[in-house]
Amino acid sequence: MIRPVKHYKSPTVVYLYVHIYSILDVNEKDQTFVSYIRTEMNWIDEYISWNTGNFCGIERIYLSNDQLWKPDLIIEEMTDKDKINENPYIAVTNEGQVFVENDIKVISTCEMKVYKFPFDSQSCNLTFRSAIHPDKEILLYHDNKIVIGMELPEERLKSHEWIFMRMTLAQINVKGVTRKGLVVYHITMCRRPQLYFASLILPVLFFLGLDLASFLISNSGGEKLSFKITVLLSVTVMQLILSEILPSTSNRIPLIAIYIMGIFGLMMLSLLETILVMYLLEKDWKENEPNRGQSLSEDCGDKQGKVSLNNCCRGIHSACVCDVSASETPSELLPVSQEVSAISSCSFKAKISSDFIQGSDQLTGAITQYCTLN
Repeated sequence: MIRPVKHYKSPTVVYLYVHIYSILDVNEKDQTFVSYIRTEMNWIDEYISWNTGNFCGIERIYLSNDQLWKPDLIIEEMTDKDKINENPYIAVTNEGQVFVENDIKVISTCEMKVYKFPFDSQSCNLTFRSAIHPDKEILLYHDNKIVIGMELPEERLKSHEWIFMRMTLAQINVKGVTRKGLVVYHITMCRRPQLYFASLILPVLFFLGLDLASFLISNSGGEKLSFKITVLLSVTVMQLILSEILPSTSNRIPLIAIYIMGIFGLMMLSLLETILVMYLLEKDWKENEPNRGQSLSEDCGDKQGKVSLNNCCRGIHSACVCDVSASETPSELLPVSQEVSAISSCSFKAKISSDFIQGSDQLTGAITQYCTLN
C-alpha cells in the first residue's frame, strides 16, 4: 500500500505514544531488557472523510488492520520480532484520523553498567523509526505531555526485582543513505539489592569471620588446615555464582567482584600462613628428635645404674647370708656369687679371730691381776 496522501511530496505525520506497563526481566549476562509496552499511533488518511449528518451521526468506525496503510515502525534494539500482539482492528474517524494500538513484549538489547552491582541502576533505550521511509515521507513525533502526565501502574512496575524510575524522550534525525527521524525513549530503572546483599555479600563476610575464628583451632592434627580449605572453597562457589550473573564483557571490574576477590586473597594468605606454621613445627620436631632420644637414653642409663647398684648390694648381702648358712642354700644355684661369698667368709673369720685373741688377752690380764692381789 502507498501512503495516504494526495500529493506524493507531502509527508505523513505520525504521532507516537508509548506506555510502559511492566519490566519483566533484565538479564545482565545476555545484556537484554524485557518490557511490556503499549504503542499508540495516529495519522491522517487524506482519502477518508465523511459527513456525520449523512451517516446517522457516526463519528468512528473500526476496520480490519489490513485494509488501510499503516506506518512501518520498528524498534531498533528489539531482538525478537514474534512478540508483537498486533491489534486486528484499527479505528477511523470522520475527519480521516486513523488510530492503532498494539501491545508488545519487547526483548531488546541494553548495555549494562554493572560496576556498582547490586546497588546499580540501568538505562535502556527503545528507538522507534520507519523501516524504509525517510523523514521527507514520514515525520515521527511525540508529545511530552502525554508521557509525563500518564498514569503508570506502579504496583506492576515495583513488583519485580527492578523498579521503574522515569522515562524521558528525545527526537533525533539520523543522516545515512536516507535521513530518518528517530524517537528515543530512555527508560531508567534501579535494582532491589536486598536479595543479593543477603545471598552474596553477607555470606562471604561470614566466611571471612569463620576463617579468622579458625586461628583458635590447634595446629596439630590437620583439622585447622582442612577447615580453612573448606571455607576457601565456599568462597570459590560464591565467585562461580557471581560469574553466572555478571557479563564477561564489562569494561570495568564490578565492585562486588573486587570485594570477593579481596576476601579470597585474605583467606588464601591465611591458608598459606597455616601451612607455613605447620611446616615449621614439623621441622622443629624433626630437628629436636635426636636430642630427645639422647636424653631418654641418659635417663634410662641412670635408672639402670641405680638398679644395678641396688642389685649388687643385694647380691653381696645375699652372698654373706649364704656363706653363714651354706647348708640351707645349694651352691650350684649361686655360681656368680661364689668368689664374693669366699671373700666375705675370710673377712668374717679374720674378724672373729682378732676379736677372740683380743678377748683372750683381756682374760689373761684379768686372771694375772686377780692372782697378784691374792
